[in-house]
Amino acid sequence: MEGLFKAHEDTVVKDLGGGTTRRILAWNDQLMSVEVAFETGAVGADHTHPHTQLSYVLAGRFRYTVSGKSVEMKPGDSIVVPGNAVHGTVCLEAGTLLDVFTPAREDFLK
Repeated sequence: MEGLFKAHEDTVVKDLGGGTTRRILAWNDQLMSVEVAFETGAVGADHTHPHTQLSYVLAGRFRYTVSGKSVEMKPGDSIVVPGNAVHGTVCLEAGTLLDVFTPAREDFLK
């Protein structure tokens, strides 16, 4: 029950390096929301994970690539990344993504 409610001011910002930070918001075993902030030029390197992911652009502009196909995204745009799909992003203009994962990313909680 620990992650069911999180006031923004009570969340911890983790510096991921390279101009990127992550803030874990609310979660349970089946669902997790994460705020990821990027400086202009920061890269979310290509990677995979078994979780289905939805990314929503809160601010900024991003080039998001999923399975070799790229799109430019602006505030209000969203994308679903299937589990195990290779994906990554480049921040074109400083901004923030809201990432939602199902199931929760247990690796983020360690």
